[in-house]
Amino acid sequence: MSRDFQLPGRSPVIACEGMAACSHPLASLAAIETLRAGGNATDAAVTAVAVLCVVEPQMTGIGGDCFGMVSVPGQPVWGYNGSGRAGARASTEALIAQGIHAIAPNSIHAVTVPGAVDAWAAILKAHGRFGLDRALAPAIRYAGEGFPVAARIAWDWAQEVNKLAADAGAVRHFLFDGRAPTEGDVVKLPALAQTLRTIATQGPRAFYEGAIAEEIVVTVAARGSFLAAEDFAQHRGEAVAPIAGNYRGLDVLELPPNGQGLTALVLLNILERFDLGALDPNGPDRFHIALEAARMAYAVRDTHIADPAFMRTPVPALLDKQFAAELAGRIDRTRRVPLPAAPSPGSDTVYVTVVDRDRMAVSLINTLYSHFGVGICTMESGITLTNRGACFLVDPDHPNTFGPRKRPMHTIIPALAFSDGRCNMAFGVMGAHYQPMGHVQIVTNMIDHGMDVQAAIDAPRAFFVGDETVVERGPAGIDRRRAERARPRRGGRLLALGRRAGDPHRLAARRADRRLRSAQGRLRFGGIRALTSGRPSAAHPRA
Repeated sequence: MSRDFQLPGRSPVIACEGMAACSHPLASLAAIETLRAGGNATDAAVTAVAVLCVVEPQMTGIGGDCFGMVSVPGQPVWGYNGSGRAGARASTEALIAQGIHAIAPNSIHAVTVPGAVDAWAAILKAHGRFGLDRALAPAIRYAGEGFPVAARIAWDWAQEVNKLAADAGAVRHFLFDGRAPTEGDVVKLPALAQTLRTIATQGPRAFYEGAIAEEIVVTVAARGSFLAAEDFAQHRGEAVAPIAGNYRGLDVLELPPNGQGLTALVLLNILERFDLGALDPNGPDRFHIALEAARMAYAVRDTHIADPAFMRTPVPALLDKQFAAELAGRIDRTRRVPLPAAPSPGSDTVYVTVVDRDRMAVSLINTLYSHFGVGICTMESGITLTNRGACFLVDPDHPNTFGPRKRPMHTIIPALAFSDGRCNMAFGVMGAHYQPMGHVQIVTNMIDHGMDVQAAIDAPRAFFVGDETVVERGPAGIDRRRAERARPRRGGRLLALGRRAGDPHRLAARRADRRLRSAQGRLRFGGIRALTSGRPSAAHPRA
């Protein structure tokens, strides 16, 4: 479906030699320059994500985690789980003894061993042409010489001043005379630049052994963390085989648990039972079915997904089409239905995708989870620490409960899609729990509604946050009047997102908007579409 050229809009970008897409133009440009210098898609993707750890410090960092998939023609798809673990001394019982029954996003127990640096090195070693030293060079330059703060980043940064002000390290590195930088300010992060230089010259183990790791351990131990130096020294990510589902002839690949990619596949299995193509793509009927199916799929996630070593239900059983048919049968097309207590069969992130001239496609995602992670930054090395452990439960009867050397249920999920054995799409979205819904909306927009890659991303989106349904407003938004008329018989609340001065929904929408980012990103390359959905556009075709 081509766009209407008499209306405002964007067309897909088309290139022959390579393409990169992410949420910041400086990172996309670094990826393109890497391709021009002889690197492949893997080199370019790691280079870009390292730059994002500098120029979007509220969204991601080397103190976070990373997942990735690499498709090389004629070879099995290669995946990597770069999520960190809780400490060896961690236990649910210890938290309960302290009176802790949930791990808050600002809890010191939300800090896990950062997995990103190990993941970058492993991905480059398996598929790259360049070493980590070369991949980190642009990030080191921006951290040391400075980068201009983009409008959306300035807005995000300003919202977190109180969070940053509570930690001496964060004040030192991320506040300037007590304030956040404004749009267009040039910011330098010299401590982070030096840390990156150390990793570039000494290799990834310099992050996990020695002075850098020691400072992180001392920083968190002073606040009561269970993490110890041995937890950092023993950290290794894991190469994994993707899991897959088929949606109306399209093979969609996700990474296995502890990530939530399984949620997207369950959701697609449920939606396959409905004739979505017969519905208005922006109408309330389509979104009612999608949201009800999502509530089912997310209930499956929250019941079952955990560190795979502790899951009690095997992945193939959760991906069984008959299980999905049973869930689909519970959906009422006229109203919201109560969720089953435990359906069983019989945040903040950046995303990068790069495709090179040889059709190597890389789908890579990196995260701190919340804005500026847990809000703690090391004084000397300038590393912002993740709060991914907030995804653990404190429930000894649940597989995702906090425990020794466990990985929490993880929200970041890169994806690939294949037709007839040929990779034709590398895609991902930013927005924590929204990500499976985002994957599904892109796939269904293209498969069921015939949208091109750009239109699939630009189309309005909907999600649920508790009992609230959140939808994008604006000229291209969902018909809110029709949705309002449908609301009384379907239950729940309807919230339109917006940030204009005086908008009555402005403050209420802030939390929801972090899961439902304004749409961006749009790429098509020689039959491979490279997608990223998040904040403002940053796409550069290689000349």
